[in-house]
Amino acid sequence: MRLPHKAHLAIVDGERFVLMINNGSPDEPSLGEVASPELDGQNYSAGVRHQDEVGQRHGRTDLDELAHAAAVAEWLNRAALDGMFERLAIVADPKSLGEMRRHYHKALQDVLIAEEAKTVGGEPLSRIESKLLSA
Repeated sequence: MRLPHKAHLAIVDGERFVLMINNGSPDEPSLGEVASPELDGQNYSAGVRHQDEVGQRHGRTDLDELAHAAAVAEWLNRAALDGMFERLAIVADPKSLGEMRRHYHKALQDVLIAEEAKTVGGEPLSRIESKLLSA
C-alpha cells in the first residue's frame, strides 16, 4: 500500500485503534501518531447478528472484538464528517475490517483510499512502515 504524504492510516485490531499520519512520502513513509482514542465498544447488536449468520458463537471475546470494530467505524465516521482527514487508509485484521465495513458512512467512504486485511496492531512503527512498502 502506498500511503500518500499527509494521508491518515487507521490501524485496528480486536482491542486497539491507532490513527496515524504519513509525514513522509509514499516511497519513504514516516508515520506519526495522531490519536489513540479509548472507545466504548457497546455496539453488540451487529456482532451478534454476524455471528448468528455464520454460526460462530465463540463467546464474549468475539463479541467484544466485533463491538470494538463497530466503535472504531463510528469514530472514523464522525471524524470524516468533521473533515478531520482528506485521505484515509485502513489496515485491520480481517474480522475487524469486515465488521467495520458494515458501518461505513458515505463521508468515510469518500475519503477512503485503501483497505488492507492484515494484522499489524502492536508492531513497532518501523515494521509497519516497511509493511506499507511491501504491500
